[in-house]
Amino acid sequence: MTNSIQNVFDRYLNYLEAERGVSPYTVRNYTSDLVGNYARGEGRGFFQFLKMRKISSLEEVDSHVLRDYISWLMGQGVVKSSIARKLSAIRSFYRYLAREGIISNNPLDKTSSPKQDRHLPSFLSVEETVRLLEAPDLSTPQGQRDRALLELLYASGLRVSELVNLNLEQLDLDTNEIRVWGKGAKERVVLIGEPAARMLSLYLSQGRPQLLGNKKSRAVFLNRYGERLPARRIQKILEKYAAQANIERRVHPHLLRHTFATHLLDGGADLRVVQELLGHAQLSSTQVYTHVSQSQARKIYLAAHPMARKRDDEAEDER
Repeated sequence: MTNSIQNVFDRYLNYLEAERGVSPYTVRNYTSDLVGNYARGEGRGFFQFLKMRKISSLEEVDSHVLRDYISWLMGQGVVKSSIARKLSAIRSFYRYLAREGIISNNPLDKTSSPKQDRHLPSFLSVEETVRLLEAPDLSTPQGQRDRALLELLYASGLRVSELVNLNLEQLDLDTNEIRVWGKGAKERVVLIGEPAARMLSLYLSQGRPQLLGNKKSRAVFLNRYGERLPARRIQKILEKYAAQANIERRVHPHLLRHTFATHLLDGGADLRVVQELLGHAQLSSTQVYTHVSQSQARKIYLAAHPMARKRDDEAEDER
C-alpha cells in the first residue's frame, strides 16, 4: 500500500470507530478485505490487487478495475459470498472517499455484486437443542457459565459479538430483559425466558464470583483468569458440548441464532417481532427464516401424512 492510500485508510478506520461506532469485528473484517491477510495464504485484499496491477492512486480505480478484481477473485476460487463481502467493504470505503471529496466519481455506482447462491440457514432440532443445553456440568464454575451462555444464546438470538461485549449493567433479571448494542451501535432490548434467567442467576451468584477471584470486571462471561471471555473460546465451548451431546454437525454461535429464529417462527411468532429481536435492519434478512420454517413444515407433513408421502413418491418416479 502506498503512503497516500495508507493515510486515507487510517483516517477511514478512525471514521468507522469514532463516527459510525462499528464493532471491532467489523473493523477487523474491513481491514482484512481491503488490506488483505498474507498469514492465511496468498493475499486477496483489494489493496494487494491494486499493487499487483501497479495502481497507486485511488482515482485510477474505475468499474473496469473492479470487474477485473471480481474476475481475479473468482479465478482464485473465492466463493461468491466472500466476494460480496469484499465488495461491501470496498463500497463502504468508497462512500467515505466520496463523502470526504477525495474522489470525484464513485466506481461502485456502476458495479454490482455477483448473484449469490441462496442457502437456507441450518438450525438445530428441539431435541438437539435440549441435549446441547443440558450438556454442561453445573457442579463447576465453568459448567455454570457455559450453561448460562448456551441458554442465553438460544433464548435471545444474540450475535456472538453482542454476547462477548455483554456487561452486568445491561442485564435486568427482574424483567428478563437485556439491553444490547448491535451492528451500527443500534440499541435494542432482547427478551429471555425463565430457564435462561434461572441459569444466569445461578452463574452470577455462584460461578462468576469464583472465576472473577480478586479481579474487577463488568463483563458477564469470564474465562478462568477472570477476564472477558473471547469469541474464539465461545466457539470452542460450543464445539465441546456439541460433541458431548452427539450432534453430528458443526455447532457455532450463529447456528443458535438461526435456531432461535426458526423455533420462534415455528411456534407462531410474528415476522416483525422476530426481526426486532434479531436486530435486523431489513425485513428481508429475517424472511429467510420463513423459508426454513416452511421447508421444515413440508418435511414433517410428508413424513406424517401417508397419502401425501405416497403422492410425493409418485411424483419423484415420474421425474
